[in-house]
Amino acid sequence: MSQLHDPLIIAGVEYRSRLLTGTGKYRDLEETRLATEAADAEIVTVAIRRSNIGQDPNEPNLLEVLPPDRYTILPNTAGCYTAEDAVRTCRLARELLDGHDLVKLEVLGDEKTLYPDVTATLEATEILVREGFKVMVYTSDDPILAKRLEEMGCVAVMPLAAPIGSGLGVQNPYNILTIVENANVPILVDAGVGTASDAAVAMELGVDGVLMNTAIAGAKDPVLMASAMKKAVEAGREAYLAGRIPKKRYASASSPIDGTFF
Repeated sequence: MSQLHDPLIIAGVEYRSRLLTGTGKYRDLEETRLATEAADAEIVTVAIRRSNIGQDPNEPNLLEVLPPDRYTILPNTAGCYTAEDAVRTCRLARELLDGHDLVKLEVLGDEKTLYPDVTATLEATEILVREGFKVMVYTSDDPILAKRLEEMGCVAVMPLAAPIGSGLGVQNPYNILTIVENANVPILVDAGVGTASDAAVAMELGVDGVLMNTAIAGAKDPVLMASAMKKAVEAGREAYLAGRIPKKRYASASSPIDGTFF
């Protein structure tokens, strides 16, 4: 199956790219633009508390380099540690973006690990879904919690591969596999990817996409790393669709000698 005929579908909208990128931590807006283009991303996530998308008319506006007519802007609640703050941030984003209702919810538990506060995440999810938001939710890699968030009405569930910004790659592949097997909504790995091979591994597990920021923005050459991540996500998806060979302790002969004349 070709990538061109294998779209990512979120909240009823088709996307060609399965790589979602963040917009923070770059040196400037120009580097943000170049890296986003190199990644070939169509969905870009924006930290409302840290990025100017119109709140301050005296500061450079991110939307001038990543225009909403070209990209799907995904406001996120990075930096929120309570359900109340997260809900307030989503409401602000909807106001700033003229009724835009697709949001990325993350409610953090502590500043050291940036692990999600799952209780507050559930609380915020319930409110946002009730208010008509289309919620893509960052969560732990707990299969039970992931299914619960789907049942609550999230349009995508995004378990972490490892702590945010750690670059450790997928630490619990069997948890991710279980989440994917049980899901009826897109599953996207969010947080923990460090390099291209990590992205490929995640995609080979069957997730629908990967969202990353630090792995690209923190690289020595962010634009080149964005290009590498694009290729890795595509290769990982194609490998998953192709179906890998079983792992064995040792190889069997590709041309068996049984029945030959000698």
